[in-house]
Amino acid sequence: MSRRLGDLFDATAARFGARVAIEDPALGTSITYADLRALVDEVADLLAARGIGAGDRVGVCGKSIGTLAAMFGALKRGAAYVPVDASAPARRGAGIWADCGVRVIVAAPDFAAALAPELGEQATHTPIPALAPHGGHVLVERSGLGDTDVVAGLAYLLYTSGSTGTPKGVMHTDASALAFVDWCTREFQPTPNDRFSSHAPFHFDLSILDVFVPLLNGSTLVLFGEEVGKRPTALAEQIATSRISVWYSTPSILTLLLEFGRIERHAFDALRLVLFAGEVFPIGNLRRLKEAWPQPRYANLYGPTETNVCTWFEVPNEIPDERVDPFPIGVVCSDDRARVVDGDRDVAVGEEGELLIAGGSVMQGYWNDAERTAESFVEHGGERWYTTGDVVRVDAHGDFVFLGRRDRMIKRRGYRIEPGEIEAGLHRHPDVIEAAVLGVPKEDGSATIVACLATKDGEPLSMIALKRFCSENLPLYMIPDRFTFHSELPKTSTDKVDYRALLAQV
Repeated sequence: MSRRLGDLFDATAARFGARVAIEDPALGTSITYADLRALVDEVADLLAARGIGAGDRVGVCGKSIGTLAAMFGALKRGAAYVPVDASAPARRGAGIWADCGVRVIVAAPDFAAALAPELGEQATHTPIPALAPHGGHVLVERSGLGDTDVVAGLAYLLYTSGSTGTPKGVMHTDASALAFVDWCTREFQPTPNDRFSSHAPFHFDLSILDVFVPLLNGSTLVLFGEEVGKRPTALAEQIATSRISVWYSTPSILTLLLEFGRIERHAFDALRLVLFAGEVFPIGNLRRLKEAWPQPRYANLYGPTETNVCTWFEVPNEIPDERVDPFPIGVVCSDDRARVVDGDRDVAVGEEGELLIAGGSVMQGYWNDAERTAESFVEHGGERWYTTGDVVRVDAHGDFVFLGRRDRMIKRRGYRIEPGEIEAGLHRHPDVIEAAVLGVPKEDGSATIVACLATKDGEPLSMIALKRFCSENLPLYMIPDRFTFHSELPKTSTDKVDYRALLAQV
């Protein structure tokens, strides 16, 4: 019989019932495993009463104990949860849920209210009293929202930026999630005494480790809200006062803590693991962090949303002063396999090539997009290999060294962003006739997002109005850092936007 996340949580809750499962410092609440299991069962019963079962999808939004109860409630019904970004325009979340056929949504009242214009008059809002102390969630239903296709085995759908301007739904099963979670459990040995951070929002793939590793092993999960995440001094204080033992975030968050968190004011003696992923960690910043926090184990985890984490590198205790390059992304994990190829040819050690991944942690495919799924995999040796689009080489120690992206994808604060999605959002502006988005590399390995615009009258737009427009049409992490204005954008010989020419101009 296949293992399921919902069943495994039940078994953990039965074993550790009296222990604290989750703490929510923002609300000043916590919940034991036994009480969380009761909430999960109540949500599962509500979903069952509305016909939600195996293969269906349930929308969730926000970060709270109530949101987690909804996620596990969906899993208990054999359904998949579909999280969306609460800070993005409600239109985007509604579009994602419509795309994958979500009929039931569990959301905090403020987001549910923002959804009302997007879902129409047919939507009904039903309070969930048991969740009132944990975010005051409501259950939103709308008949006919999307399709009702049943896809067996799905555990969650994470929507990432799409090259066509439309987000793409990455389908993961219980099996692909557990391939990663089981590896984490073996490697990092979580115990009931551990206190894990939950810094990443639930629509971000870092949350898979945050949520399932502690809650399937009897540890305590401490929620870090968005407001705390924006204030480094508050973030540092919460890590210390919450006695976090396992921290996981992007390097940019750790750099913010280092630069502005005044971490010297606090004791972080509970930390035993510092895990980072999603972007390159500049070696100078990592060296300084290790000097400030010398006692934890440090590890670099790598993997696109489509593979969970598929390689990892343990940072040595001492970083040589002469080292100037970031550490590698390491070797395969989660029982996956890797190839480095140039076209159909496997490259030799030291040569550059695209990283391909096969194994249990790899996604099933993209929701309702057989063409994109087919384009993202190649067959070799009787296996399906996911083409990551990342260029790497294997060094003399057998570690993969990340060199960059094969395409235009931008990496920012751990997110992989397709410029086409930002361009699609900018094209909604009534005065924009052309939009091209560039990722201009910075020395730290991240990128500045530059939007190049041509307007109807050829004049620059009001920056205040343009920023407001972007905040209403794009997630915060996609809003460009800079805007340039042009009478028209340069074109190639095939009448396409000449991105190379634009890059030379900015």
